[in-house]
Amino acid sequence: MTERLSDVTTGTDTSPAGRDSVPRTDPRETSDPYADSRRTTEGTVYTVTGGDWDEVLADAAGDERIVMNLGPQHPSTHGVLRLVLELEGETVTQARSVIGYLHTGIEKNLEYRNWTQGVTFVTRMDYLAPLHNEAAYCLAVEKLLGVTVPERAQTIRVLLMELNRISSHLVALATGGMELGALTGMTAGFREREEVLHLLEFLTGLRMNHAFIRPGGLAQDLPVDAPQKIRDFIKVMDSRLPDYDKLLTGQPIWRNRLEGVGYLPVDACLALGITGPILRSAGLPWDLRKIEPYSGYENYRFDVPTANEADSFARYRLRVEEIHQSLKIVRQAVDRLEPGPVMVQDAKIAWPAQLTIGADGMGNSLEHVRKIMGQSMESLIHHFKLVTEGFQVPAGQVYVPIESPRGELGYHVVSDGGTRPMRVHVREPSFVNLQSMPAMCEGGMVADVIASVASIDPVMGGCDR
Repeated sequence: MTERLSDVTTGTDTSPAGRDSVPRTDPRETSDPYADSRRTTEGTVYTVTGGDWDEVLADAAGDERIVMNLGPQHPSTHGVLRLVLELEGETVTQARSVIGYLHTGIEKNLEYRNWTQGVTFVTRMDYLAPLHNEAAYCLAVEKLLGVTVPERAQTIRVLLMELNRISSHLVALATGGMELGALTGMTAGFREREEVLHLLEFLTGLRMNHAFIRPGGLAQDLPVDAPQKIRDFIKVMDSRLPDYDKLLTGQPIWRNRLEGVGYLPVDACLALGITGPILRSAGLPWDLRKIEPYSGYENYRFDVPTANEADSFARYRLRVEEIHQSLKIVRQAVDRLEPGPVMVQDAKIAWPAQLTIGADGMGNSLEHVRKIMGQSMESLIHHFKLVTEGFQVPAGQVYVPIESPRGELGYHVVSDGGTRPMRVHVREPSFVNLQSMPAMCEGGMVADVIASVASIDPVMGGCDR
């Protein structure tokens, strides 16, 4: 019996069951500084601490400073963003952002799917701009392939991206209003966003996470009456957008709440790599649709709005004006829609499936399945291999940036010549722009942190990819 207790104390077990089990470690021998342990009847339990965040909190101990956690479960932190704020009274003396609460591992998952399947992953990163993620990813794959998508597919991509930009900016206005107490602005913003999502659902089949833009073109063509639906949507937006100027822009309480808050001049933007509306609110008209046009943007007439105030109110006004400019591009795109293919004609790249719905509401129609199977066995085999294995992409690496609603969204894609990506890394604007939060907030009031973060408009799905 004594021997038995000794064996337990030293972490070994001489019983038949114990020889096959995992050795148990004496808690006194644990040397991990971040994981204290204790023994329970169920085994060793580790308590993992916050690492250097514990040191940050300890720095303020004994002082008159207060360390406050804003988030990650807070309605004003855009999902799951944690802000560690050090306060002296109501003044923020130090601000740090903690991310990772929404980590999905999408970049790594792309390495285990073929090139076309990757679209269904990237569209879930920045879930407020799914079509921009799809377009940037596909442009990178197409650059490696050395193919150019048909003219109609390019026009439809521009059309969809600008509709997506409108919906994203509407969410920025709506959530910003909600966080600052302008609840009517929130309800109006989400009302207009529903109009965009209804239209996107009609055009692509889904409200969000569309996977509609594919390497080589599009999943399918637009419905026959799409131009009329889009023009009806433009009329609705033209009638409702002036209400935002009456409700918010000219409202003295709204102006006073945002003017001078979250100041970030152009030199600070350039030092931190900040792009999008934050950079343009500081006076620099940097827009990749103009600077490095892609998908035919050089053929569209639109302006790049800027401001010089470099504060939260300037970013609000900028987003409202960008909605007007996107509507101008959508009008031109509808007029440019010409009949033609929406996928490259290379049978080694283009999926032959016509994504029609069968009588059961699922999958391809029986007529199309009969057509594939009736052509030849080789045709059926090719279809099967193309869908399951995918196509090969020549070895190489590219970086393709586009202008998303939040700034420069860039895809660095590496291929080893196989049917799956070797590496996909995303230059995500929410991740980069979040660096500006301390510069905007430190020295200001704690209440202004909410307005500053709202003007950054971070989407944590893209930040924590």
